[in-house]
Amino acid sequence: MPKVHPVTRGKAAGRLRAALRTVPHRLREDLWTHAAEEPPAAGGRPPGWLEWRPAIMVPLLIGAIVLLAGNTNIYAFGYGMGMPLAVLAAGMQAAALVLVLYRPVLAWWATTAVLLLAGCYAALHVDPFTPFGPEPPWRRTALLAQAAVLFLAALRVRPRATAEMLALGALAGLLADGLCLGGPLIGQLNGARLPVTVLALCALIGALLRGRQKARTELVVQEKLTAEERARRTLLEERNRIARELHDVVAHHMSVISIQAQVAPHLTENPSDELKDNLRGIRQNAVEALTELRRVLGVLRSEDVRPEHAPHAPQPTLDRLDELVGNVRGAGVPVTVDTTGTPRPLSPGTGLSAFRIVQEALSNAMRHAPGAAVHVALGYRPDRITLRVTNTAPDRPAPPSPGTGHGLLGMHERSAMLGGELATGPTPDGGYEVTAILPAPAAHAAPSDDAEDTR
Repeated sequence: MPKVHPVTRGKAAGRLRAALRTVPHRLREDLWTHAAEEPPAAGGRPPGWLEWRPAIMVPLLIGAIVLLAGNTNIYAFGYGMGMPLAVLAAGMQAAALVLVLYRPVLAWWATTAVLLLAGCYAALHVDPFTPFGPEPPWRRTALLAQAAVLFLAALRVRPRATAEMLALGALAGLLADGLCLGGPLIGQLNGARLPVTVLALCALIGALLRGRQKARTELVVQEKLTAEERARRTLLEERNRIARELHDVVAHHMSVISIQAQVAPHLTENPSDELKDNLRGIRQNAVEALTELRRVLGVLRSEDVRPEHAPHAPQPTLDRLDELVGNVRGAGVPVTVDTTGTPRPLSPGTGLSAFRIVQEALSNAMRHAPGAAVHVALGYRPDRITLRVTNTAPDRPAPPSPGTGHGLLGMHERSAMLGGELATGPTPDGGYEVTAILPAPAAHAAPSDDAEDTR
């Protein structure tokens, strides 16, 4: 037989002693405080099955009443407690069946205390010739309540606390039977097989159900977090796409500023040195700003999936609406366009956002309303432009779409960026409508497109 090294034996003994020293602390933590009880789930809600407490309480109340009536007589006349103490003991057992739904550790203590109390009185007052006989309390009056409380407690406390309740409850039962029948505890083991088996099954089933419920709760929480993270990522992706497009608009303005600052001295006879210096500084700042914008664009487009053959295509505006509508008609969708008011040039940002909103609304109609007719209405007002895209009810179900659902989100982001409003929703005839109101002051003139585009 191999020898165990003394150092190894000493370490093992030290770990055993350390574990034994922590037992009282763990028992106090689990069975005296409420640390072992299941904390509320995410959002402050208790474990799912506790939502059914009002329904669960009905059969428990019925069982508590039956237990109170039956055990009161046994404790009073069989174990010699007297009626007041018997009512108190039976009442504690009955109340524990309801209390376990709210304070499982306290309910377990109540049933254990009554079990030991019944064992003590049975040892003093049970007479073999009484009508009830000398049957021990663990097998007669306490097992049902103890098993029910242990099962419900196992649904709410940690598995370690459940094991501690099972072990201490079995020891308390053996002690109560030993006090009643006399003799050492070892002699009661044969008769304790059934109670121990019942308690062990209740503890095991309760712990398994608790683990299953906890796993389901964590899965729901994780799914919620995943959905929130997906929505957040979608929002950031859409904002990045809008930022990439707006970069071109800002770069266009900066190019105009740079060119105007360069040309201005040549449009003035005998410009002063101070004017030349100021204009030179304006041009220098504009060029530096363009350089920084290119760097920002490089970061934003690091994961861009646009075609490589058109990385610098000019951003579209409503001037290209006829081309967009023609492409949609070419795909077999009947589209009509109606314009009210006097069309006028829009600022690059407003024109780009208006075009993208109409483009996305037409794409959604093609994707989700096959066979529907689409109507696009543009309204030019003195201080705003109104876009309204409606489609009739589809004549057949739409095929599944693998898209990520950025459309409505992007439209909302574009209108909110400009300080406008967007409303979407179904129409009474079964179709769908997208309405956007974008600020567009009539006095604002769009910059000339003759300026150099440095994108």
